Formats: sequence, structure tokens, C-alpha cells
Amino acid sequence: MDEPLVELKGVSFFTQNMLVVRDFSYQYNEGKTTALVGPSGSGKSTVLKLSAGVLVPSQGEVCYRGRNIAAMNRTENLAFRREAAVVFQDSALWANQDIYQSLELPLRLHFPRMDKEERNRYIAEVLAEVGYKRDVFVRPSLLSMGEQKLIAFARAMLCRPRLIYLDEWTESLDDDSARRLIGLVRKLREKETTIILVSHDLRIIKALADYVLMILGGQLFMEFTREHITEDEDLLHMLEDGIEA
Repeated sequence: MDEPLVELKGVSFFTQNMLVVRDFSYQYNEGKTTALVGPSGSGKSTVLKLSAGVLVPSQGEVCYRGRNIAAMNRTENLAFRREAAVVFQDSALWANQDIYQSLELPLRLHFPRMDKEERNRYIAEVLAEVGYKRDVFVRPSLLSMGEQKLIAFARAMLCRPRLIYLDEWTESLDDDSARRLIGLVRKLREKETTIILVSHDLRIIKALADYVLMILGGQLFMEFTREHITEDEDLLHMLEDGIEA
């Protein structure tokens, strides 16, 4: 049997003496899209960040290709970060750097032999893909939330990841921009990129997800497959109610 790409093993997470995620275990299949859903405050974004190694579990392990992410040395972690990318709900752009610097940094870090001309070409290509047309030599504070989302998505795409984590990545976008980014995620999916996403938009979930995990109270409540949510109306209504709660 193939080893899972990412595996959570009995993961719990405490913050400010509050248990946010409780004894969560799951194996993400390589090349598949998994949606994490649940009502506000259910812990789905925390599960995403734990799955991405952004947060360290209070208990349990999160493994990438069988290796505990928290125990990786610098070289192993750098290799993981080159293969995996995260788009945060709040974009997480550096306030003290301009947009160009935020986009250039991953290329300088992961491709140190790439010259500036090639970096500029890569950045221009990705910005064109996401539809960002404004000046890149400005700070994030001068951009709208939607524009910041485009830059965050572009940054995640720069190293052509094989694993991508998306946390409400279409929020604050106008309809055209949202459609563009959903189209890019479709292309990633067709290339068998492993995608783990959080969304409250049932249309996106139905269009993209191979698996859907319903999270309630920081625990895995139920797992659906694409067939479940397209063929069973009762399950579809339960899923919709859970998202909107």
C-alpha cells in the first residue's frame, strides 16, 4: 500500500488553554483534492495549518512522506517548503516589504542560482496568470484585500508546488478574480497536484473536492467523497447546513 503524502496521527492542539483540535487522524491522498468544511470556529483552519506544518501539534504528529514535519532538519524542511505552498486566509504578506520583494523571496530562497532577469520573468508570468496588473513596488497596505489575495496566490504558485494549502482563498475577491483563481486550481488539480482547502462555498467544494471532511468541535465528524455529495441529496443538505452554521 502506498504511503500517504500527508498524515495526521492523533493530533491535538491547544491555544490559550483551550483545546481547538482534538485527537485528529487523517491521511491525505497524493494527487487528490480534500476540502475541510464546518461551521465558524469548528477548527478547520487550524487543521489546515497543522497539516501544513505552520502550527506544531500539542500532541501527535504530522508527517510528510512519512517524516514528522516538526522533527525535520533545516535541509529537509526547506525541501518540504519548496514542494508545498500555503495561501492564508489573511494573505500573510509582509507589511515592511513591497509586493516585488514578497514574490522574489521564495525564488531567492529555493532557486539561489536563478539570476534576476529570470526571477523577473517568473514573477511577471505568475502575476499575469492571477490577473494582477498594478504596480509591484508598493506595500500591501496600499492594496485592497482582494488584491492582497491575488498576490498571496501568486506567491504560492511561484515554485510550482506539488502540494498546496488554500484557506478561504477566494474571499474578498470580485467574481472575475474568483473565477480566475478557481480556474487555476482546476488546472493544478488536472496536473494531480495535491490540494487541501478550506472553503464555505459549496459550489467550489462540489466542483473541486475529491474528499470532504466535516469538522465539528475540532474533531473529524464525517468524511464524504465526491460521489456522496453529488448523488445523495440528504448528505448534500447536511453538508450545506454544516457549512452555513
